[in-house]
Order: sequence, then C-alpha cells, then structure tokens
Amino acid sequence: MSDLYQSQRAMRNKRQAAMQRGVIAVLDVGSSKIACFVLRFDGPDRFMEDEGIGSMAGQSSFRVIGAATTRSRGVKFGEISAMHETERAIRTAVQAAQKMANVRVDHVIVSFSGARPRSYGLAGKVDLHDGTVTDNCVARVLASCDLPDYGAEREILHAQPVNFSVDHRSGLGDPRGQAGNDLSVDMHMLSVDRTPVENLLYCIKRCDLDLAGLASSAYASGISSLVEDEQELGAACIDLGGGSTGLSIFMKKHMIFSDTVRMGGDHVTSDISQGLQIPLSLAERIKTFYGGVRATGMDDREMIDLSSDTGDWEHDRRTVSRSELIGVMRPRMEEILEEVRGLLDAAGFDHLPSQRIVLTGGGSQIPGLDGLATKILGQQVRLGRPLRVQGLPQSVTGPSFSSAVGTCLFAAHPQDEWWDFDVPMDSYPARSLKRAVRWFRDNW
Repeated sequence: MSDLYQSQRAMRNKRQAAMQRGVIAVLDVGSSKIACFVLRFDGPDRFMEDEGIGSMAGQSSFRVIGAATTRSRGVKFGEISAMHETERAIRTAVQAAQKMANVRVDHVIVSFSGARPRSYGLAGKVDLHDGTVTDNCVARVLASCDLPDYGAEREILHAQPVNFSVDHRSGLGDPRGQAGNDLSVDMHMLSVDRTPVENLLYCIKRCDLDLAGLASSAYASGISSLVEDEQELGAACIDLGGGSTGLSIFMKKHMIFSDTVRMGGDHVTSDISQGLQIPLSLAERIKTFYGGVRATGMDDREMIDLSSDTGDWEHDRRTVSRSELIGVMRPRMEEILEEVRGLLDAAGFDHLPSQRIVLTGGGSQIPGLDGLATKILGQQVRLGRPLRVQGLPQSVTGPSFSSAVGTCLFAAHPQDEWWDFDVPMDSYPARSLKRAVRWFRDNW
C-alpha cells in the first residue's frame, strides 16, 4: 500500500504548489477521446479549502481558459494498449489546450476509467483520551480501520472518510472540536489494478507532465452530473463511455461505491459494423445520426443509405431500415444495462433512502435510452449533463464531457482522502471486508 500512499501525498503537495502558481491542467483519458482543460485559479480565496463541505463548494474559484479534445488512440476498456499512440494523442490535446490558454502548464490531474475498480466499506473506532476530537484523533481513527486484503497487484486509488460519529452523533463531516468519549469513522476505499495505472503514469511522464492527482472517471462524472440533493440523499451515476461504462453511487455528498462494466458505445458501433457489414467509421456515423433503442412503425419506412465503394455493385448500393439498425443496437444496450443492474444489486443500492439514477457520458445520447434504462433498472432515470463551470466553451458542455468537467471540480476542491491526514502507518490487520454499501444500513 505504501507506494501509492506516498505518491498520493506527493501529488497533493504538487497540486497545492500548482494552485499557488494559479494554473493547472486536467486530462480525461478515455477510450474514444482525450480531453484537456487548463484551469486558472483567481482571487485571494483561491487557497481557502472550505471546511467540512464536499466537492460542490466554491465552483467559481476557477475558470477554464483552455480546452481541447482529440480522438483517443491506443486506449481500450479505459486502459492503455499502445503507449506511443496514447502519448501522441495526449501531447496533441495538451498542446492545443495550452495554445488556447496562452500559458504553459506543467502539472496535470488525470481521470481514467478501467483498471477493474473494487469498492470496500471500512470502519474504525478509537477512544478520545481528553474528551475532544483533535487532528491526532482523526489520524488515529483512520489508522484503526481494518484494511481488506485487496491483493498484491492492486493499488488504492481513493480512500475517503465519508462519515464521522462522536459517541452516538452520526453524520458529522468534520468532527474536530466535538466533545465526547469515542470517535468512529466510515470510510470508502477504491482499489484498482496496478499495471494499467503504472502504464498511465509512465505515459504522462513521457509527455513531460508532472502528475498532481489521479481520479476515477466514474467518480468525476458523479461529481459533475448529480445535483446536490442527489449526492446528499443517494443516487447512482452511470457514465456510458466508449470503451467502458462507469458506475458511481453517492450518499451524503460522498462516493460510497464504484465499479465498471467493460462495455460501452464502441461495442455498439462494432455490432453495427459486423451486423450490417460496413466499415467502423460508417457504423459510428450511422449510430450517431440514426441510432436508437425503441422502434416505432415509422422506423420500418425510414431507410438509411449504406453507400460504399468496394467495387461490388450489389454491396455498394444497399439500404437498411432504421428499425433494423435499432434491432442491432438494442441487444447490446440491454446487455450493458443488465450488467449495471447486477452491480447495483451487489452494492445494495435498494437500501439507500433515495434511489435516483442519472445517465451521462457520450453513450447516454442514444434516443430512447432513458426509457430502456427505467425498464431494466426499475428506477426513475434521468439524463444528466455536467454542471456549468466558468469559461467552458459551449462545444464541451455535453454529457460526453461529464468526467472531464468532474475532474475540474475534483482539482479545485478535492474531498479529504486518507493521505491528507498524518495517519500512523505502523500495522494494519489484513482482514477481508464486505463490499461497500451495506454498512450504510447499520451505521447511518
């Protein structure tokens, strides 16, 4: 655990240094596109961390002064599969964003999907020696959490205290200064496979960038797409990306569960390409212009031109009806949503006081998808766009930029993580723990 723990602390310090200089870049490395935004922090309040307030606080303390996106290359399932291609794509996006911002950026905060995330719920409890909660008590209670045996080939990406209790007073965001006899904490920990993360770090380094933070895309999408009361009362954000579909569940303004389905919009494109025997580029265009998941009688009559120039006259002059296209797309979208439903059930989502579901990401724009999702997930589903942040060009405000915008919010106001406290690192009992959401029933 110590490697990433130490490097996370180092990254936090780099973020502080970058914010004092006033500019930082965020990079969202996805399977279909790579987005880079350059943020400027202004004003005397830019160093103020809002005590006890989640990442929704003070969104106006920064503005986007540069934004660029480029087609992703060498990334599959949210993981790097061809280092040189990804490196080139990242350089392209970063240089274009710097040019627009007219400023050079050294530090970057990166969000990524993939790496097989896994959530754990941890709990710890300590006695208060002198009757009030101090910084030292917070560090001790975090150290008292039983760490799960999450595997030698995995690293901890997020480890956030989501609830403190003093005696029987629960739901405290910041317990410092409270009087009582004992302090307990609930913590959410997210572990990921080490190799994809190391590949990403290596790639960032090769681009001559200094890493100042790492975030899960699913987490970033939830921060930007769920409105405040959804984050407070309990909601799930489903980010339908190109190579994978991320799921994050929020409660009391904190992420309490995350997982991913290794399927996304690219798989739908691939199905269209194979089913209709057309090139991937044409399949992607047809999906974007004519795609859907619910066929009506009208769609039998709407014909789509599949003109191509292979030289085979019969093959080059084909048309298909829109309902045939929907017939190819729907089974894959159903499969993705069924997988998401399995994850929600495993997380115990139905135990939360509110069970709203928000669909975002580029794949959420397929017409009729919210209706299909409502049917399969059995909950009220709405389509989510990222929050508006200052200076963001109109072209990058759509649902496909949820994780990029969320990474901006994460950069400006990161929530407390384990490594922000001086946790004594002596000994951790390695006990296996239950998956994450269930402890909410008992502890909240």
